[in-house]
Amino acid sequence: MARLLLLYRLRMYSTGGLVPMTLKKKILFGYGVAFVLMGVVVVWAVINLVSLGQATDAILSENYRSILAAENMVDALERQDSGILLIYLGDAENGIAQFRENEAVFLEWFARAKDNITIQGETMLVRSIETDYATYRKQFSVLTDFREITDTTLRTGGYQKTIYPLFAKVREACIRLRNINEETMYAASVRAGNVSRRAIWSTVLVAASALSIALIFSLFLAERIVRPIRRFMAASRKISSGDYAVQIPIETRDELGRLAGEFNQMASQIGRYHEMNIEQIIAEKNKSEAILSSIEDGLVVFDTRLRITGINPAARRLLGLAFSEKSQTCCQDILPGSIVCDLISTAVETGEQPDVPDEKRIIVLPDGEKSRHYLFSVTAIRGRDSSLSGIVLLLRDVTRLKEVERLKTEFVMAASHELRTPLTSLSMSVDLLLEHAAQKLSENDRGLLQAAHEEVHRMKALVNDLLDLSKIEAGRIDLEFESVPVLTLFDHVKVIFKSQMEMNAVSLTSETAGDPPNVRADANKITWVLTNLISNALRYVPKGGNINLMAHRIGSHVHLSVRDDGPGIPFEYQSRIFQKFVQVKGQEAGGTGLGLAICKEIVRAHGGGIWVESSPGQGSSFIFTLPVAEY
Repeated sequence: MARLLLLYRLRMYSTGGLVPMTLKKKILFGYGVAFVLMGVVVVWAVINLVSLGQATDAILSENYRSILAAENMVDALERQDSGILLIYLGDAENGIAQFRENEAVFLEWFARAKDNITIQGETMLVRSIETDYATYRKQFSVLTDFREITDTTLRTGGYQKTIYPLFAKVREACIRLRNINEETMYAASVRAGNVSRRAIWSTVLVAASALSIALIFSLFLAERIVRPIRRFMAASRKISSGDYAVQIPIETRDELGRLAGEFNQMASQIGRYHEMNIEQIIAEKNKSEAILSSIEDGLVVFDTRLRITGINPAARRLLGLAFSEKSQTCCQDILPGSIVCDLISTAVETGEQPDVPDEKRIIVLPDGEKSRHYLFSVTAIRGRDSSLSGIVLLLRDVTRLKEVERLKTEFVMAASHELRTPLTSLSMSVDLLLEHAAQKLSENDRGLLQAAHEEVHRMKALVNDLLDLSKIEAGRIDLEFESVPVLTLFDHVKVIFKSQMEMNAVSLTSETAGDPPNVRADANKITWVLTNLISNALRYVPKGGNINLMAHRIGSHVHLSVRDDGPGIPFEYQSRIFQKFVQVKGQEAGGTGLGLAICKEIVRAHGGGIWVESSPGQGSSFIFTLPVAEY
């Protein structure tokens, strides 16, 4: 240890004390000493492990194969003897077969034992087994050479006089072979235990010595390194308390010395910065306010008590606030009766941004004699420690978009009404032609007529879907709410699809978690939703597949789902699948692309939501919610 410290001091001031060691070299030197000591421990442990491994290998490789061979030889010999007894009992055919089968096994294991002779006296035992077993086989051959084995032959007592003594002699020799190998293995195990104990104690001794040396040297080196760092910590505490005149003495010329110089320079610059004018900060604040004022969307900032702490001019105009109102105004004062304040309150309580569907993010605010629609979003503001410090409310005017949507809906409804009459006439004409004139036409003409028939009916379905969707979006759908049992809905759709399921070899099952409560719904409309979801699943489920209907209650709603084991829906389509005319590329099955959009609007009219959960190649689950019926 004294030599290590002397070497360390010499290295600290090598070449006449003119070039001091850097901090990196100090640490590397300390690690080097630790690694050297660790290497000594590792080398010593490896030597002991090699010795232990050799002893263990002697136990396993030299004797285990002979013991295993002896065990299998005894087992095969006993089975051969059982075969001879079968012959004496009159079952000569099975007895001979059993003897010959185990004869090959015995000879195989005997060859292994003969190739693994490693113990003194094992050679004589192997030769004795070989000689006696040959005599045993010869007696078996004499026994089986009779053309016919008669009862007189079996009563001669030949087994006890000739065969059994040979069997016992060979078996006893095999057992002796096993025993001497077991005794040798035990002796080797004892030797391995002694080697192991010596290895443990010697390794512990070497490791303890190395650890003690490394600990003493580490403490010495750590003190040399940590002493300047303590000074940095004390100086940092003074700076944080406002004493910017603090300076750290520079005692070394290594990295810590240079760091002390940089620290002193930094402290001086912070002191000068602290004395500077705050005009730049005010300029940045004015710049931020100018940016907020130029935003056309309304922007309101609330604190955690839902009081306004910031608002831009656009928000003041649309909320009808004077420019002096801010400090004492709360959310309920500017947005009474809306769900926005409830969402902001929820965000403050949970600390998370609320997840609100797009269709529920629209609020209507008065604008003189008219009203305007605004799309809102609620965003949490977090401080340095990730704690919630406020909420930002963004109000975007979407009145024009809502008006365009209304005009589009009215146009689609009007166009669908205008198309329904000519399509009905055209459909009737094509149907009459198919019924009365199809037999007189050529095959190509009949094919064209059939194609026209299918396209006309597809167009009629599209027009009907457009009309239904337009009525729902315009709020003209009539819903007859009643208390409906979920199982009744499932049973009804199962009856509807019974023949189609049998035709396509697909099973339609249903299951519920417990006894789900009744739902408040229009039974016909929800049946239409389930029918549409099941028919969609039936298009993609292969033969032998399964469609499962499930229901369970969560809170004040019942979740109903239609799950299939089809190809699934790609992730990029899952957020758009409920939009009008959206179909998965490559999976078009002849639909109009409006069914899921109609399902969404019907479920929304019931006060629920609908979504899809799917992974490509693992099927899809369409889930929608309905409110629990109140009794």
